[in-house]
Amino acid sequence: MARDSCDIYCVNEEKVEKARQKMLQDEVSVRLAETFKVLGDPTRVKIISALANTELCVCDISTLLEMSQSAISHQLRVLRNLRLVKFRKEGKIVYYSLDDKHILNLFREGLQHVLHD
Repeated sequence: MARDSCDIYCVNEEKVEKARQKMLQDEVSVRLAETFKVLGDPTRVKIISALANTELCVCDISTLLEMSQSAISHQLRVLRNLRLVKFRKEGKIVYYSLDDKHILNLFREGLQHVLHD
């Protein structure tokens, strides 16, 4: 039976110090955790998936996900607040897209992990 803790207490001070020097600052850790928390919602993941291919307006996303425009707008606002998506306005239509390639890479890496055998 595998154990998930050491049988004896033995600290490698050198490794601990190297790890300490590379540790994220608390503020960065919180922001990263918030990003993953937001991506923990299936609807938001579907929105990110749709926007990974093309920019879409709220009406497009609403139709695609078979949800109300107000529900989609709420989810987009959450994603926008964490800079996962951005928008541009063209006349009376607001188009959404992924904020940058980091979001696309994060999505693709997560998807690849999930689909990996």
